[in-house]
Amino acid sequence: MQHYDVIVIGGGHAGCEAAAAAARLGAKTALFTLNIGMIAQMSCNPAIGGIAKGHLVREIDALGGIMAEVADRTAIQFRLLNRSRGPAVQSPRAQSDKKLYRQEMQALLRRIAHLTLEQGEIAALQIKGGKVCGVVLDDGRPISCRAVVLTTGTFLNGLCHVGEQKFISGRAGEKAALQLSGSLRELGFSLGRLKTGTPPRLDAGSINWGRFEAQRGDPQPTFFSFRSHQVVQPQICCWIAYTNPRAHEIIRRNLDRSPLYGGEIVGIGPRYCPSFEDKVVKFPERERHQLFLEPEGLDTNVIYLNGLSTSMPVDVQKAVLAEIEGLEKAVMIRPGYAVEYDFVQPAQLQPTLETERVQGLYHAGQINGTSGYEEAAAQGLMAGINAALQIAGRGPLLLSRSDGYIGILIDDLITKGVDEPYRMFTSRAEYRLLLRIDNADRRLMPYGHRLGLISDSTYREFEAKWARVDQAVDWLRRHYLKHDSPLLPHLLPTIGVEPGTSLALLLRRPQVRIEEMAPVFFEHGFRLSADELESVETQVKYEGYIQQQLRDVERLRGLEGKKIPAHFNYQGVEGLSREMVERLSRVRPASLGQALRIPGVTPAAVAILSIQLERRRLASASPS
Repeated sequence: MQHYDVIVIGGGHAGCEAAAAAARLGAKTALFTLNIGMIAQMSCNPAIGGIAKGHLVREIDALGGIMAEVADRTAIQFRLLNRSRGPAVQSPRAQSDKKLYRQEMQALLRRIAHLTLEQGEIAALQIKGGKVCGVVLDDGRPISCRAVVLTTGTFLNGLCHVGEQKFISGRAGEKAALQLSGSLRELGFSLGRLKTGTPPRLDAGSINWGRFEAQRGDPQPTFFSFRSHQVVQPQICCWIAYTNPRAHEIIRRNLDRSPLYGGEIVGIGPRYCPSFEDKVVKFPERERHQLFLEPEGLDTNVIYLNGLSTSMPVDVQKAVLAEIEGLEKAVMIRPGYAVEYDFVQPAQLQPTLETERVQGLYHAGQINGTSGYEEAAAQGLMAGINAALQIAGRGPLLLSRSDGYIGILIDDLITKGVDEPYRMFTSRAEYRLLLRIDNADRRLMPYGHRLGLISDSTYREFEAKWARVDQAVDWLRRHYLKHDSPLLPHLLPTIGVEPGTSLALLLRRPQVRIEEMAPVFFEHGFRLSADELESVETQVKYEGYIQQQLRDVERLRGLEGKKIPAHFNYQGVEGLSREMVERLSRVRPASLGQALRIPGVTPAAVAILSIQLERRRLASASPS
């Protein structure tokens, strides 16, 4: 019988990261997918990153994942979002060449030792004694393994909708995985139904480009990978368009033909990326909605109409396009559609992303109720790492909410579960000033290096970089403005600084930017890159806030350090209401900190629980 250490099911962004991580950690790994040629396909928008999503990609890179470097190599436009706001919420986004991204990722995976790419549908899991021991293909062939990572995306019982038409598919033109859901239900997992959608794709040659506002990329790109240093692909322009009341009225007149509003779609859609018909119905006061025309690549005429996700009938979609200025004669290459799919409630997972019900079974990506390539890739990386570590007899990699957005993502999923597709936002981070894109390597690269996913040479570069930054910050604190300082003539008239002011205090002034102090750095022998200068500025300007958040983190660690036994009996705790017992018993938090984050669990209940745990600790410690 064929055997692997780790079998990854699904070739999307989660599957790619899971398979690469497990194999690079020495596990004999197979990635099974329905179509090898579609591994790493960008099913929806041809872009990586965005608000908070860019943070995730930086963290994936810092841990030794692969999405960032592939995104940088195939990017055809780079943009740093929220540039005018504080460093905590600035996030990179890149328009990608869709075909190149898929090709680059597949080529990278094929170069990884211990990794095999297999084409086939997994019909069932084999379980023995509560542990995964193998899988069964749809042709009946068994394959043994020690761990399985499920990354099924939208393919689990996938059902696509275009108006009154519906067809079984995990993605337009591709077959769905129909048998695995039944296997999961038989194992006792709680499954639900979610929905996502895509917009129409248009022929670039049929568009009146002169009617749109150009959206150009940044002249100095912000890369995802800490190892990227130059732009590889030619850079392109995207365009901004708007809907109008005429297009909205077409939607209103045809709502009875919408599968979303006609009751055909039962899955819950993403709140923060609604369909166009949802926008029209839920925001009737809006006279227009913004759209983005995004090329899908350098050698294709396909344009992705971001912002017009819809499952309306084809004739309605064409009528809407004809009312939008500049798209009056646009040719629709492919209509928008919605896809429903099964997911498994993530509250049934451990912090490692291993299921509580079956040992050796890990879930990552949309099967956990998330949306987005970046959220999927982050989970895939963590699941692949932890599957390989478990097989090797090593301790798991667990990230806290103060370690990174990946820690927040996993903690939210396993603690709160989902009732709609989960999307990462910077607002989900309690300590977002600590979790910036510029310091993702400082926070997480030591983990990646200890695991063996970050090379020694990369790690030495990382250490040297932060040594330069720390030395510069320390120098600013210890040096003061002098009467003959070259900075004084420029700064005195504007902000009234006096000789004797420390350079660190000077930099904290909102009017002063690090670029104005760069000549002084160079004069004293510092050689800092633009990114390093920004890190220096952030550490100095926000020092007080950063120190406060660090103190908050220490207080939180006190609660996280108070562990709750896995089989703790909440019903036996006097003073806990029935509601609190039900909520705690359902999630079974690993610590008091996690218990406090469960929706509906009160601080008073956690205080009662803390007292009870302390009593039990003292009782077990006292001599009999």
